[in-house]
Amino acid sequence: MIEQCRQQGLPEPNFISIRKEEFRAILSRDIFTDDYLNKLGVNERQIKAIEYIRKIGQINNTRYQELTNVSKPTATRDLQELIKKSVLQKSGVTGKGTSYRLKGS
Repeated sequence: MIEQCRQQGLPEPNFISIRKEEFRAILSRDIFTDDYLNKLGVNERQIKAIEYIRKIGQINNTRYQELTNVSKPTATRDLQELIKKSVLQKSGVTGKGTSYRLKGS
């Protein structure tokens, strides 16, 4: 089970002992765990944006700039990097109508 999760790029399951003869395996639905994001090399600004998206559902470039206190070019680079790492998916055309969501949501 652990190996299959690894092969699919998913977090490893957590095993909880219920009784001496019983345990449960808990599979995480959110693959974007801290460990997974660290392995991808996601920076603190990007983590802040991911947390924001988890709460709100999406983010745009302007909100990313406000949230992380960076310039527009830096925000664009950070968001594009998250797309390349398959963390975010882009919605809409380039410009004001563009927003970003967690991949698979």
